[in-house]
Amino acid sequence: MMQKLKMGIIGAGGIAQDRHIPAYQALSDKVEITAIQDLKITKAKEVAEKFTIPNVFTDYEELFEVVDAVTICTPNKFHAEISIAALEAGVHVLCEKPMAITTGECDLMIEAAKKADKCLSIAYHYRFLESVQLAKQTMKEIGDPLVTRVQALRRRKVPGWGVFTNKELQGGGSLIDWGCHFLDTALWLLDEPTAVEVAGTTYNILSKTPNQLNEWGTFDHESFEVDDHVSSYIRFENGASMLFECSWAANIKEDTTNVSISGSTGGLSVFPFEFYQPKHGAFLTTQAKVEEDQEKAGLLQAKNFIESCLGEAELVNKPEQARTVTKIIEAIYKSSEIQSSIKLI
Repeated sequence: MMQKLKMGIIGAGGIAQDRHIPAYQALSDKVEITAIQDLKITKAKEVAEKFTIPNVFTDYEELFEVVDAVTICTPNKFHAEISIAALEAGVHVLCEKPMAITTGECDLMIEAAKKADKCLSIAYHYRFLESVQLAKQTMKEIGDPLVTRVQALRRRKVPGWGVFTNKELQGGGSLIDWGCHFLDTALWLLDEPTAVEVAGTTYNILSKTPNQLNEWGTFDHESFEVDDHVSSYIRFENGASMLFECSWAANIKEDTTNVSISGSTGGLSVFPFEFYQPKHGAFLTTQAKVEEDQEKAGLLQAKNFIESCLGEAELVNKPEQARTVTKIIEAIYKSSEIQSSIKLI
């Protein structure tokens, strides 16, 4: 019988219960969740009971002793610290996005993974969505990518739970929490071009206004200290550019998710998937029926990570790529702060 990967879950919150634990349990032929850790022991015990996880810890270092790999589902502030400790203990790491709050922390994580010769991956699961996978295969048909437009806009969906609006624990708001998925998706489709200049502006006027309508629970407008709307412009070394915008709260007609890329011989949009090309004396638009199944994407992400840990596959989400996302996010925040563009090279 094949040896199963022993998985530990660090942080027993919503993302662990809704995405990671169900995915691993669906892949029980290759992985078994042997332990869970949370600072709130009652929460950890509750989740352990719900999902039949045998070992419960309050100290993550003790958890390392009974697992081969961990999935880190803590606030962003602790991603680097726990990832490095796990890698130094000889444990593979799948860390929730973003990789870390700073590029410097990302560098230390990558260094620790190389030194330990262990897998380190970041949970940018949008790469595994069918429409994104199809777009990746279609990119060669659009020629040289010229202009990319990314919009991850919510009209009023500030997360009213967890620590999402706490700057110290999260490092930011709509950009670092949600926009990061779309930034990663776009960069992956573009084959990870080198960003040379970033100009960005962040806003939180709406969420600091009292009595705001919000579809995702309530939050304290007085203590709101992160971004709820961000716009930016990114220039790349190869001459391509990206217009990037995201929000939790904006006075717009409706929620919009869009990644579109215009190239020298064609173009595409991802949500939903469409391909554009001038051909046969006409403007052709090709559509494809593909699912936007987040659960399935989470399952494929878990499968790729498990198989990479077992030496059967190569990581789709490489830490160096996740570092680039953090680097650009960091530059957008810095650019907004100093009200000037940031040169990255």
